[in-house]
Amino acid sequence: MHSQLPPVYYIIFTGITCFGVLMQAFVLLGMFLALRKTMATVNKITEELRPHIVPIVSTTRNVIEESAPTIKSVIRESAPKVKVAVNNVVEVTHKVRTEADHVAATMDEILKKANAQANRVDQMVTASIDSASHATHAVQHAVSMPVRQASAIFAGLKAGFDVLLGRNHRNYRPVDDGYGE
Repeated sequence: MHSQLPPVYYIIFTGITCFGVLMQAFVLLGMFLALRKTMATVNKITEELRPHIVPIVSTTRNVIEESAPTIKSVIRESAPKVKVAVNNVVEVTHKVRTEADHVAATMDEILKKANAQANRVDQMVTASIDSASHATHAVQHAVSMPVRQASAIFAGLKAGFDVLLGRNHRNYRPVDDGYGE
């Protein structure tokens, strides 16, 4: 369903649209007047500078025409020197590149050797630590075994004396020595 708007809305909308178009026309008129004034100023400045610029341009043209043969001869004479300089730069660049490659290769070799030495030192330290650990274990075993045997002998003697003296041997509990054997 379409609802009918009262005609007053159409009149208001038309009035607002007319006002917007009128404002746009005034803005365009203002821009036109400002541009016309700017153009007049530019034309005035151009006319004032023309008498000064024309002699400068003609003098410059004369200087260029008079110095052209000299410039051409300088270029002809310096062309071989420029070629030699360019060739020298190319040669130096090639040598620098070659030396840079040599330095890079040397550094790679040094790094490889340093890594190999670091690996060797790591292996030596690891072997030393393993040997020390093994030696510690061997010493610990060598010391603990006689101590445990002596402890067992003393425990056996005590148990034997307890039986001989008639003490109750049910209260006897083996002592845990912490070695689990």
